[in-house]
Amino acid sequence: MSDGSSTRRLYRSGSNRIIGGVLGGIGEYLDIDPVALRVLYILMAFLTGIFPMLLAYVVFLFIIPSKK
Repeated sequence: MSDGSSTRRLYRSGSNRIIGGVLGGIGEYLDIDPVALRVLYILMAFLTGIFPMLLAYVVFLFIIPSKK
C-alpha cells in the first residue's frame, strides 16, 4: 500500500566524506550536521578504547551502500 511518498534510504555520502562517507551519510539521513556526528564518534571511540568504534565503522563501511 503506497501513499505516494518516497522511501528514504541510508547511503554512504559521496560528497560529505572524510574517509568512507559513513558518518556523512548517516548525518544526511538523520538530518544532523555530520561534523557533530564525527565529534561524537571520536569522543565515543576514546571512551570505549577505540577498537569497538573502529570495528563498527568498518562494518558500516561494508554494509551501507555507496550513493552513486
